[in-house]
Amino acid sequence: MNRRELLVATAAAALLPACASTGASMIPTPPIARIEPKTITQLGRTRVDNYAWLKDDNWQNVMRDPSLLRADVRVYLDEENTYREAVMAPTVDLQERIYQEMRGRTKEDDSSVPTPDGPWEYYRRFETGAQHPRYLRRPRGQESGEQVLIDVDAQAAGKTYYRVIAADHSPDHALFAYAVDEQGSEIYTLFVKDLTSGETLASTIANCTGDFCWSPDSRYIFWTFRDDNGRPAKIYRRPARGGEDALVYDEPDDGFFLSVAPTESRAFIVITAGNGSQSEYYTIPAATPAAAPTLFSAREADLLYAPTHWNGRWYVLTNADGATDFKIMTCAPGATARAQWRDFIPHQEGRYILGLSATKNYLVRAERANALPHIVVRQASGDEHAIALEEEAYNLELAGGYEWDTPIQRYVYDSPTTPPQWFDYDMAARTRVLRKTLEIPSGHNPADYLAQRFFATASDGKRVPITVLMKRGTPTDGSAPLYLYGYGSYGISMDADFSIRRFSLVDRGWIYAIAHVRGGSEMGFGWFQDGRRFAKKNTFTDFIACAEDLVARGYGRAGNIVCEGRSAGGLLMGAINNMRPDLWAGVIGGVPFIDVMNTMSDTSLPLTPPEWPEWGNPLQDPEAYDYIASYCPYMNIERKAYPAVLSTGGLTDPRVTYWEPAKWAAKLRPHTTSGRPVLLKMNMGAGHAGSAGRFEFLRELAHDYAFAIKAIGAEEAGGAF
Repeated sequence: MNRRELLVATAAAALLPACASTGASMIPTPPIARIEPKTITQLGRTRVDNYAWLKDDNWQNVMRDPSLLRADVRVYLDEENTYREAVMAPTVDLQERIYQEMRGRTKEDDSSVPTPDGPWEYYRRFETGAQHPRYLRRPRGQESGEQVLIDVDAQAAGKTYYRVIAADHSPDHALFAYAVDEQGSEIYTLFVKDLTSGETLASTIANCTGDFCWSPDSRYIFWTFRDDNGRPAKIYRRPARGGEDALVYDEPDDGFFLSVAPTESRAFIVITAGNGSQSEYYTIPAATPAAAPTLFSAREADLLYAPTHWNGRWYVLTNADGATDFKIMTCAPGATARAQWRDFIPHQEGRYILGLSATKNYLVRAERANALPHIVVRQASGDEHAIALEEEAYNLELAGGYEWDTPIQRYVYDSPTTPPQWFDYDMAARTRVLRKTLEIPSGHNPADYLAQRFFATASDGKRVPITVLMKRGTPTDGSAPLYLYGYGSYGISMDADFSIRRFSLVDRGWIYAIAHVRGGSEMGFGWFQDGRRFAKKNTFTDFIACAEDLVARGYGRAGNIVCEGRSAGGLLMGAINNMRPDLWAGVIGGVPFIDVMNTMSDTSLPLTPPEWPEWGNPLQDPEAYDYIASYCPYMNIERKAYPAVLSTGGLTDPRVTYWEPAKWAAKLRPHTTSGRPVLLKMNMGAGHAGSAGRFEFLRELAHDYAFAIKAIGAEEAGGAF
C-alpha cells in the first residue's frame, strides 16, 4: 500500500460511521457543527451567532498551552481536520510532488550576505536539511574564524514549534540577545548569551513581544512588555547582564501599540506609540540611557509622523498639512513640537514617500509611484539622485546595516521573474556591487517567464494595478487556469516580488496574478484611505473588477479561477465569495479575518482597540456597526452555490483567533448548494504564520496548491471535488 492509499484508507476509516457508500467508493460526510444560538444586542441592534461556542473563553491560556483547549472544541476541530484529510486524500501524491518541487528550488545550505559592524561581520546560514538557521559572525574581511552565536535548529530539536523572531548583538559585541516563541502565540521569551564564555545568562525576560534593542553603550536592554490581551503596552529597561527592570514608558491608551529602537545615528533611543491613524514618539539621549523619555511631538488626530536623526537635525516623515502621500519636514533638537517643523521635501501627489534611512553623509528615502518603488539618495549638500531600474514590474527594498559612517547602502532587487539580488550601492561613486543572487538549485531561467502590469477599471472608474506572471507560451484564450491573490488592508502593499512557490502553478500552465486593490498603498497613501473604514467595500469591488478584467483579456474564465488571501486578505476572500461566487472554482482563506463584527466588538482581543481606526468601532458608532454589518463575511453568508472553500487557521494565533476560520467553515457548509466541499485546516501546533520550519511551511503551501489544482478539476489531482 503506497502513501496515498494508506492515507485514503486511514481517513476513510476514521470517518466510517459518517460515510455514505456509493458503489465501491466511500464519500466522507463532513462534520456538522452544533448550533447554539447566542443573541447579541448592541447599539439597539440585534444579531444571532450560532457558532459563538467555538470560542474557548480560556483562549488566553490556550495561547500559552494548547492542551488547555476545551474538550468539545478540540473534538470538533479534530473532526474537521480528519474530514479534510479524507477529501484531500486523492491529492497526497500531488502534494508530495509540489513539496519536492518547492524544496528543489530552495538552496538548502543558503546564507545571507554578511553585514559588517566594526571588527565583525554578522550573517545567518541554513545547513543542508535544517529547518532553522544558525546565527553567525566572523572577523571582518575574513573567510575563517567563524563563531556560532546560536544554532536555532539544534535548539528547536524535539519541539512542536520554535521560532526566533528577533536577534541582535550588543554594540560592544560581547552579548547576543534573541527572542523565542515556543507556541506560535507570539508570546516571547528573551534570552541573552555571553559571547566570550558561550553561556546563556540565567536572567531571561518573559512575556514580551519580541521587540527589543540595546542601548548604544551596551549597558541596557530596552524591551516591550506584552499585556494580558497581547498588546505591546509598556517599555522596560534592564541591565544587559541581568538585574531589576525599570519602567520607562507605560502607554495609557489601549488603542496604541509600542516599540523601541535606536536611531541610525546611535545618538538616541526612540519609543514609538501609535495606531493606523496617529503616532507619537519619545526620545532618550544615548549618552544618558537611564534618563526619562522626552516627548517629541504630541499625538494629534489623523497625524502620522516618524522622525529620523541626521546631520545634527531631525527629519520628519509626515502627512501633516494634508500631505496625503507624505512629505519630509525638519526641526532642530530641543525644538521638536509640531509647530516648529518646517518643510524640507514638499508633498507631491502620487509620489508616496515610504520611509527614510540615514548614514553619516546621506539621507535615503524609499518612494512609490505608479505602484512601483524607487530609492532616492540625498547628500548633505542637497544633491539628489535615484537608483535606476529597468523592468516593467519589480520589487525594491532597502536593507539596513549597523554602521553609521559608511557610503554603502544595501538594497534588494527582485521581480516576478527575477530571483532576489543583493547589491551594495556606493552612494558617493554611484556604483553598485552585486553581492548575491538567490540560487535556484533546480534551475531557473527568467527568460522562460513573462511578467506584465495591467490596470483594471474599478466600479467607480479608478485604475487598479494587476501584476501577472506566466510561462511564455501560456495561452491567453481563457483556457488557462488563473490564480488571483489579494490583500488590501492596513496600507500594506503586495509588491511585484519573486517567489519560488508560484512556479509550481505557473509551470503547470497557470497564470498567477496579484490584484493591487485599495486598502493597500501601492498607488499612494490615499489608495489605503480609499479602502478602509467606510470605504472598505472598494477593496472587494476592486478585486472583482481585476478578475473580470483578466477574464476579458483572456487570462482566465469565470468558474476557472482560484483566489487566495491571508489574514485581512482572508476578509477579502470571504467578502468576494459572498458577492460573486460564480467567478471562482476555489477560494482559499488563510487565517482569515472573517468575523469583523464580533471581533471588533470584543475588547478582550489584542488587536481590537488599535484597529478601530481601520474598521470603525461598532461598540460606540451606529454608522460603523451598520457598515460593518453590510459586508462582514460571516454575517452575510446566504444560501447559494459557493465554490470549493479552504479555510486555514492556527490554534495559538493571537491575531486571527482560531475560531474565526472555524466559524466560517461551520456556517458556510450548511448554506452552500453547490455540493462542493468546505474544508477547514487547523494547525493544532502553530499560530498566525503557520509552521516555523522552512520545509514544514512548504508542506502547508503544497497542500493549498493541491486544493487549487483539484478545485479546477485537473486530472493530476484526481479530478474535481
